[in-house]
Amino acid sequence: MPTSGVDMKTSGSEGTGTGERSARPAMISVLKATKAFGNGVVAFKDLTVEVASEEILCIVGPSGCGKTTLLRCIGGLTPLTEGSIRIGGQEVTRPPRNVAIVFQHFGLFPWMTVEANVAYGLKVAGVKRQERLERARQYIRLVGLEGFERRYPYQLSGGMQQRVGLARALAVEPEVLLMDEPFASVDAQTRELLQEQLLQIWETHRRTMVFVTHSIEEAILMGDRVAVLSTRPGQVKEVIEVPFGRPRRISGVFQDPRFGPLRNHVWQTLRAYASAELARVESES
Repeated sequence: MPTSGVDMKTSGSEGTGTGERSARPAMISVLKATKAFGNGVVAFKDLTVEVASEEILCIVGPSGCGKTTLLRCIGGLTPLTEGSIRIGGQEVTRPPRNVAIVFQHFGLFPWMTVEANVAYGLKVAGVKRQERLERARQYIRLVGLEGFERRYPYQLSGGMQQRVGLARALAVEPEVLLMDEPFASVDAQTRELLQEQLLQIWETHRRTMVFVTHSIEEAILMGDRVAVLSTRPGQVKEVIEVPFGRPRRISGVFQDPRFGPLRNHVWQTLRAYASAELARVESES
């Protein structure tokens, strides 16, 4: 797959540049993966991509190109039709224990408190009650919800509910985090706060992350690389290096003179595919 030729050198001593990443083993390997459904729809075809240990790979693409389906396949929730996916060298045939998923629509149990929701994955894993409560409280503090342990989801704002979902994923201490447009359902201000908080959490609890988003700005802000998918059936058409070092702050990224050209490059790569998908949808309506 092509890699962007845009002149983007990693800045900052804490950056995750090409050399540093290539020195680390691949945590996720997707090889010639195809997913076809029974109704004849092929979500993606012959898709190949690798994600290094502790790398954040962001995925953008037109609607319907298979981004969420790919995430579900990586997480072992949906089987591939052809090809393979490996995590830590092990082929994915069922949901791996070292993987956690954060969905767009919170996915909280309304009859459970914040503490019980965060501890749920630990309970399923067989962790003893005292340990799972201690770990749940630890990650509730980490996402800034200390004092809300006994609240129920309906008593929380959308942003707070999403932080509960993030705490639940982190509590099982996965090696891999799969993020399916996690901030798409909240308002713009809350979205920026959650982005900043996730960047801070990642600095102290580094995980391999695949982050699906429709926002080019979010992809550049969060990712070490941005993979651009084509229209359905989705394929990786370009992988673009993000030059900004870590730790990373929203203001620093958006004010950097390299941000504008990089955003434009991603958009120009994506635009033709987005236009083609829009035309297809209009022709079918």
